[in-house]
Amino acid sequence: MNKDKRILPIIILVLVLLIGGAGFLYGRLSSGYSPQQLQVQGGEQVPAAEASESPQADAPAEESSEAEGEEEESAPAPDFTVYDAEGNAVKLSDYFGKPIVLNFWASWCGPCQSEMPDFNEAHEKLGENVQFLMVNMTDGSRETVDTASEFIAAEGYSFPVFYDTDMDAAVTYSVYSLPSTYFIGADGSAVAKATGAIDAETLQTGIDMIYTGE
Repeated sequence: MNKDKRILPIIILVLVLLIGGAGFLYGRLSSGYSPQQLQVQGGEQVPAAEASESPQADAPAEESSEAEGEEEESAPAPDFTVYDAEGNAVKLSDYFGKPIVLNFWASWCGPCQSEMPDFNEAHEKLGENVQFLMVNMTDGSRETVDTASEFIAAEGYSFPVFYDTDMDAAVTYSVYSLPSTYFIGADGSAVAKATGAIDAETLQTGIDMIYTGE
């Protein structure tokens, strides 16, 4: 009887540790990568595999064309002003005419760091046809132009970096979570967004939604 009384607390302790460990692991994993989905215009959640498929596979061509026309008319990407490393003002609209991958990041953000190699690789491959805008959340205290620039230089990234020193971009896009990524069509229409770190497959899915490769 005494032996049973001693074993029961041990079993309970083991269960508590297992549950706690599982919760901690889930938290670490979920903070690194978001589900492999993109939120397209209108709020629909589209899994990566489905988003890359042609609309004609599930709907008649006429319906697909009509839906695409509605998205282009109803989803303009809000404009904002940020600054390059030399302090020159740059507007998002300056890059309309080319598909845009807009990413909000900070050097202290672990999930931002985890996805940057994929963004840099995509930029090196598609930079002539797709404009990458890596907008740093430069609040002047936790993140400065110097700390952000030093991080980029140390990592050897080649994508274009801009600094949101006035917080104009962050306020315009209501960015409360980092990283956040927006996929914008060449016509300036907001096509899709992803909150949290994304992997190379999801990044490519978003790019495929704004760039046909033609």
